[in-house]
Amino acid sequence: MASGDLQRVFGANLRALRQSRGLSQEQFADIVGVHRTYMGGVERGERNMTLKSVEFLCEAVGVDPVEMLRPAKSGAANTPARGPHARKQ
Repeated sequence: MASGDLQRVFGANLRALRQSRGLSQEQFADIVGVHRTYMGGVERGERNMTLKSVEFLCEAVGVDPVEMLRPAKSGAANTPARGPHARKQ
């Protein structure tokens, strides 16, 4: 992996999770308790996340941090298991 790949993978997986739950970036940021612009930076892989921040965000949405750091297979982002804040369909 090249420098910054993990933060881009995490961001892409977080975006896929948010979209799979039918949430806007602003709604998702409200759920996890961060500002929308911060969430945008995370999703774009621009934020150099600490492990503590990764744990915090994953815990807030009920997802295993290890799953969020795994690169997606065949170009599609991982869609981790639904957490406590998942929308029912």
